[in-house]
Amino acid sequence: MGYYLTTAIAYPNGAIHIGHAYEYIAADTIARFKRLDNHEVFFATGTDEHGLKMLQAANKLGITPKQLADDNAANFRDTQLALGSTFDRFIRTTDEDHYEASKAIWRRLEEAGDIYLDTYAGWYSVRDEAFYTQDETEVVDGVRLSTETRTEVTWTEEESYFFRLSKYQDKLLELYKNHPEFIGPDSRRNEVASFVASGLKDLSVSRTTFDWGVPVPGNEKHVMYVWIDALTNYLTAAGFPDDQERLEKWWPADVHIIGKDIIRFHSVYWPAFLMSAGIELPGRVHAHGFLFNAGEKMSKSVGNVVDPIALVDAFGLDTLRFFLFREFSYGNDGSYTKDSIITRKNSDLANEYGNLAQRSLSMIAKNCEAQVPQPGELTEDDETLLALARAVPETARRHVDTQALHLYVEACWKVLTEANRYFSAQEPWKLKKTDPDRMATVLWVTIEVVRIISILIQPVMPDSAGKILDLLGVEEGAGEAGAKVLPTATDNGAGAEAMAPVTVGAGVGVAAGAAVAGAGIAPAAAESAESGVSAAEVDPRSFAAIDFPLEPGTPLPKPQPVFPKFVEETE
Repeated sequence: MGYYLTTAIAYPNGAIHIGHAYEYIAADTIARFKRLDNHEVFFATGTDEHGLKMLQAANKLGITPKQLADDNAANFRDTQLALGSTFDRFIRTTDEDHYEASKAIWRRLEEAGDIYLDTYAGWYSVRDEAFYTQDETEVVDGVRLSTETRTEVTWTEEESYFFRLSKYQDKLLELYKNHPEFIGPDSRRNEVASFVASGLKDLSVSRTTFDWGVPVPGNEKHVMYVWIDALTNYLTAAGFPDDQERLEKWWPADVHIIGKDIIRFHSVYWPAFLMSAGIELPGRVHAHGFLFNAGEKMSKSVGNVVDPIALVDAFGLDTLRFFLFREFSYGNDGSYTKDSIITRKNSDLANEYGNLAQRSLSMIAKNCEAQVPQPGELTEDDETLLALARAVPETARRHVDTQALHLYVEACWKVLTEANRYFSAQEPWKLKKTDPDRMATVLWVTIEVVRIISILIQPVMPDSAGKILDLLGVEEGAGEAGAKVLPTATDNGAGAEAMAPVTVGAGVGVAAGAAVAGAGIAPAAAESAESGVSAAEVDPRSFAAIDFPLEPGTPLPKPQPVFPKFVEETE
């Protein structure tokens, strides 16, 4: 089954920051999760390269906007790859197919009678690429600002094409009422519904004071207002307008992952454009919050903007990816410090996860001939812990489908917490003298739980979870969604040719269906789950493999620590 998700496309007029990384890692986590859960995934991201903001930034540097776009788009793409992003299409709004898609949707809006020519006079924010009415602005210290975004606005008068946004007010309110899942989280939907209910005015959708954009079909002295151009990228990536087979496969998108600052454009303008064009709406728009550096909003003027690669260099990629969803409620704002990252690395990763794996595997290496031990009859405590772990996949699916990534990670960690309690209470180090068979059972239950959680947490920490699965003797299989080998940039050059689409995702496994019957004894490769799928047919690191427990007698490599504690260097 197919699954199409997107990030917002970023303005490449400056350096990438931790806020971008938050969105990219979230979308990549969802894409990896879906691939491991037997979905064919299409994951699109990219850069939004038109508009006055890009033109002004290029002019300050003494280069053309295309040169600026080429250089910075390459940086955005390569940084995403360095963050482990497994996107399938990196789209640029300067791509040839995107120009054609933008013109095609414009013509559809015209054919629907929703585009007309008039004159615009009002307050315009270059930074927001948005017009504001008088009552949406205020003067602060002699400068007029948007009351919503606090960005400077200037009075602008010019001929402009308009889109009949007001025509879609009732249809949008009906959408929010009948399909509350369209906007997430709920608080954002309430904000958007309130905005629309207050009254919509027609939207200026072209400019004549600059020419850096997609020309309006039939009147090329106008270029499209950046939001028609930008939002159409989601259709371009799916094959609109000419690749009908591809479009039918991937559209509508399952979810657009965006920041809360652009929720209005995606949940008001975008569905209205699509309604006008006669195109099916995406399933969901999910807006995440902002990240603050020690409680302060990141700003170039303050000097607290954080390069995500610097955090990767300091703490490790998987630590950063894990921290973002363990520390914050995805969808809300969050504040982080260096100390909070260190605490999560040392307590949650090194202690609860890594130490549990290391202790149990070290005992197996010394006392069970370095093989997966043979469990005996399972006790109530054993069964309870195994049942807790085997229930996580459905919980995780539910949370990922609503982009509650923090709850997905929390569900995994609740099991690890219980596994640590179980291990301490069972005291296998004492059992090796008094009851070696019981010791073997406790060790088998422990590493089986670690296996299940390691498979499930691969989307968040592909490299580290992969190393744990290596230590558990779990074969890599064919799936790449959770692979510990991350993609790397295939071309560091700039320009449209160097930015050609790449495909780094992969479908995996076969859904095994119902859990294996019985208390937890591993089936032989030829045996099947209740669905009739055998272990041999399932990718051993896909979610379907959770139904096939570790097989006793499987040789295990020498245990190695995967999550060393972070110790700050001192002079």
